[in-house]
Amino acid sequence: MQLAQVIGHATSTVKHPSLAGWRLVVTQPLDAVGKADGVPLLAIDDVGCGVGDTVMLTSDGQMVRELVKRSDSPIRWAIIGICDE
Repeated sequence: MQLAQVIGHATSTVKHPSLAGWRLVVTQPLDAVGKADGVPLLAIDDVGCGVGDTVMLTSDGQMVRELVKRSDSPIRWAIIGICDE
């Protein structure tokens, strides 16, 4: 699990069939004190987060493949929750 802040939304006119219907968001991973840590990551959103929300990300490949119901999906990150303030 990784904490991150949602910094924007991604729009794609052409994407892998396993991502059809999924909302894509751009997230900035955070370190233990809440500062930016690394490069932004693209994630699928199933919980309805908004820009500025702090979220929990998972890179568990099996869980993400089960979420999209495809074993050949190229997506690595998925939002699994929104953090309370």
